[in-house]
Amino acid sequence: MNNEEIGVASKDFFNYYKKEIGKALKARERAIKVSFKELLNFNSELAEEILNNPETTIALIEEALEDSGLVGAGKFRIRFIDIPELEGVSLKIRNLRSKHLGKFVLVEGIVRQASSVLPQATEAKFECPVCGTKISIIQLDSRLREPSRCTACGRRAGFKLIKKEMVDTQRLVLEEAPESLSGGEQPRRLNVFLKEDLVEPKIEEKTTPGSKLRVVGTLKEIPVILKSGKTSTRFDIALEANNLIPLEETFYEIEISDEDEKQIKELALDPEVYQKLARSIAPSIYGYDEIKEAIVLQLLSGVKKQKSDGTFSRGDMHILLVGDPGVAKSHILNFVSRVAPRGRYVVGKSATGAGLTATVVRDEYLRGWSLEAGAMVLANKGIACIDELDKMREEDSSSMHEALEQQTVSITKANVQATLRAETSVIAAANPKLGRFDPYKLIAEQINLPPTLINRFDLIFIMRDLPQKERDELIALHVLKDHKEPTSKSVIEPELFRKFIAYAKQHIKPKLSDKAIQVIKKFYVDLRNQSTFSSSEIKPIPISPRQLEALIRLSEASAKVHLSKTVKEKDAQRAINILKFSLSQVGFDEETQTFDIDKIATGISTSERSKIITVRETISQLENRFGKLIPISEVVKELEGKVPSDKIEEAIDKLRRFGELFEPKKGYIQRIGA
Repeated sequence: MNNEEIGVASKDFFNYYKKEIGKALKARERAIKVSFKELLNFNSELAEEILNNPETTIALIEEALEDSGLVGAGKFRIRFIDIPELEGVSLKIRNLRSKHLGKFVLVEGIVRQASSVLPQATEAKFECPVCGTKISIIQLDSRLREPSRCTACGRRAGFKLIKKEMVDTQRLVLEEAPESLSGGEQPRRLNVFLKEDLVEPKIEEKTTPGSKLRVVGTLKEIPVILKSGKTSTRFDIALEANNLIPLEETFYEIEISDEDEKQIKELALDPEVYQKLARSIAPSIYGYDEIKEAIVLQLLSGVKKQKSDGTFSRGDMHILLVGDPGVAKSHILNFVSRVAPRGRYVVGKSATGAGLTATVVRDEYLRGWSLEAGAMVLANKGIACIDELDKMREEDSSSMHEALEQQTVSITKANVQATLRAETSVIAAANPKLGRFDPYKLIAEQINLPPTLINRFDLIFIMRDLPQKERDELIALHVLKDHKEPTSKSVIEPELFRKFIAYAKQHIKPKLSDKAIQVIKKFYVDLRNQSTFSSSEIKPIPISPRQLEALIRLSEASAKVHLSKTVKEKDAQRAINILKFSLSQVGFDEETQTFDIDKIATGISTSERSKIITVRETISQLENRFGKLIPISEVVKELEGKVPSDKIEEAIDKLRRFGELFEPKKGYIQRIGA
């Protein structure tokens, strides 16, 4: 097709497409989104011309749009959507070759780096100092190009720059997505250049590092300048983007039609909506109703609030699953990472602190240092699923503390000081050290995690594999049926499930009612002040303000299930039931017959702490009779009838580890500093 034919074909298409152009003008957009599939069906020759000679053809189409009279004054851009995955058009970054230069291509990947948005000159106007002639030069290269000679007097140098037209530009580094790789392939990277409306703040939010994108544009060669100042015979390649199509959206970005809204509101009125949502979590896994209910509430989340002192309380919840091998922890995590937008699945053994939070790397292009986000930052406004959390090194897992509570990641390395947002819910799984969970031992002793990190999780669930004939029959039947007919359908279709959660998060910000406040307050106060069977003066602390905040988040999420803008009494009660179920598994002290949050928060129960204090005081008293060196047998004799002998040995061992005692010779102990 020649230029004239392209112009005529473009005008015909715009007359056919005028309804969509009208919508864009109504929304005050300066870019018209054109469906490539519709253009291909309308005029295949014009579509073919775009694929083979995009730069010239798109410029002619944009001129035809201006001449058509369908748009007002000013420059409008054509941005293509619905690009079919045609051979030679939809390509992996690693498959780009010289034959694709100057062609229209479609690539997918994850944004690894994004530069700042900076202005670039597209046209410069110069004045001749001799005759005053004004000359306009189109700027295509990275260097500012001056006129070679004056068109009037023939002068060849010394032109004065009087005006330049600027557009905003940005550079992205796009990396192949892990799922597109096979075997031991290393992901390849490609520079992508954006300009004009593609760097507007609304779109820039979707091109932050970690975002998954489909980019369509013209593949171009970039000259490589050698140290001598000459151009190399080897060129770099880059993609000049025509359009960006985000492949991942947060719950806040999912578009919901009027038909979707009607379905969502009907579902919210169903009295069994809570059970249906819970059964839609990993439907191929039998049981674990309480855990699935808690995951539904985690996906819905509470409400982020600014406090009177200017600080924020998080709305996102964190869940830790601890359990025996083969109880489907990993399967649940995998399911959640797929159903939640911006879900990230990470395995602890292969994850480092930098990979989870953020790291500073040397930038080959900018010749300096740049920030690369880790999984917690990449999953901002999404969910991070961390499997095998106990297999992480202690220095790596400790980097999560700030991200879990403050929901930020601070980094100070090289010349980079930054605080990144990590408004991420975390669901993690861990295995007990000895393979199976022992209900009589402290959770901190059984999993290789510091108590301070365990305490950051709102809910902790124990998944045990205990033989029970009736339950085993049901599990076996469920698994066998799933293998016979692998069409285990959720109660609610995954797409509707996602849209239901998205709608609730976008539109519902429930507030606590007076009745809900009373229910939560009564539970909190009564539990903290209940009587215990302990003879010790030190009373266990059953629940702390951290769990009170978790109760509020759970109650708000429960209200979202029914799309209610008020947290009612039943929502508060549901939150209490889930928290009690969690505490009964990991925070119940058999000796005092009460909940003891210290079992989770410090790794030492109150009854155990009481025994340690009793042993320490007894050793201090025995110093008056025996001097600095005290026989262990005398400590046991002194505490006979008060503390069991095995518990005395445990207490002495802990005091030794805390650095308060040492054993100068076998069978004797001495206080350090005594």
